[in-house]
Amino acid sequence: MKIFLSYLKSKQKDLFIICLFALVFSVVFMLYDLSLEPIVYSALLCLVIGLVFLFFDFYNYYKKHTLLHKLKDSITVSTDALPAPKDLLELDYQNLIATIYEHKAHIQSKADSAISNMIDYYTLWAHQIKTPIAAMHLLLQSEDSEQNLELSTELFKIEQYVEMALQYLRLDSSSTDFIIKMYDLDDIVKQAVRKYAKLFIRKRIGLDLAELNCQVLTDEKWLVFVIEQLLSNALKYTPQGKISIYMDRKKSKTLVIQDTGIGIQPEDLPRVFEKGFTGYNGRTDKKSTGIGLYLCKCILTKLSHTITIESEVGKGTVVKIDLDTIKTTME
Repeated sequence: MKIFLSYLKSKQKDLFIICLFALVFSVVFMLYDLSLEPIVYSALLCLVIGLVFLFFDFYNYYKKHTLLHKLKDSITVSTDALPAPKDLLELDYQNLIATIYEHKAHIQSKADSAISNMIDYYTLWAHQIKTPIAAMHLLLQSEDSEQNLELSTELFKIEQYVEMALQYLRLDSSSTDFIIKMYDLDDIVKQAVRKYAKLFIRKRIGLDLAELNCQVLTDEKWLVFVIEQLLSNALKYTPQGKISIYMDRKKSKTLVIQDTGIGIQPEDLPRVFEKGFTGYNGRTDKKSTGIGLYLCKCILTKLSHTITIESEVGKGTVVKIDLDTIKTTME
C-alpha cells in the first residue's frame, strides 16, 4: 500500500492533467447538448483503458523499486546491475552515481594503500626494535645489581608493549596465522606463567596454579598472548596477595584467573572491553592504554571463545575464559 501511494504521488501531475482534460471534454459535450449515453460510454472506455495502463505502469514501477532496494547491498561493489534508464533524466542520474562511485573507489584505494604502508612500517619497526631490546637484556644480565634488576623489569615492560603493538597490527590482517587444533591447556598456561615468573618474584605475589587437565580446540600462540595480558593486568593491580589459576568446577572448559588486587569499579565493569577505555584504575595509574582487554576480547571472539569479568573493589578480580568451541571437523 505504501509503494502504491508513493506511485500515485509520483504521478499526481499526470492524473491532474487527465482529470482536467476529462472536465474540458465534459463541458464541451454539455454545451453542444450531446446525448448522455455516448458520453458515459466513452468515459467508461477511457477509464478501463486508463486502469489497464495504470496497472502495467505500476507493475514496472514496483519491479524497479524492488531491484533498486536489493542493490543497496551490492552498489558499493559494482554499478553494473542498475536498471536500464527509461529516459534522459534517469540516464543523467545513473551517470552521476557512476561518477560518485568511481571517485569513492579512487579514495578507498588510496586509503587502503596508505593503511597497508603504515602497517608494513610499524610491523617492520616492531620486529627491528626486538634486536636492541635483546642486546640490552644481555648487557643488564652482565652485572647483578638492584639498578640492573629495575632496568630489566622496565625493559620487560617495553618488550610487552612492543608485542602488544605487533599483535594489534596482526589482528585485523587478512593473513592472521591461526593454527586451530587440540592443545594441552596446562602447557599453554605454563608458557605465560614462565614469562612473568620474575615479576611474581620481584613483586612477591604468590601463584596458586592448579592442575588443569584439559584439552582445548584453539590457537596456541594467540591464547598464550591472551593469558599473558590477563596475568599482566593481574600483576599490575595486585600490590600484595596471590593470583590463582584454575578450572571452574561448574564448567569443565572454563579457565579462571583470580587475583586479590584492588578490583574494578562497578560502573567500569560493563566497559572494560571497549577499545581505549581505562576506567577509574587506569586514570589513577596513568599508565593504562585501554588496549589489552580489548585485544583479548577480539582474539577470543575470533577463536570462538568468550570472556567475562567479575570484580569487587578492594577484594580482587575474577576473569573467566570459556574455552568451549563450536564443533569443527579437522582434516
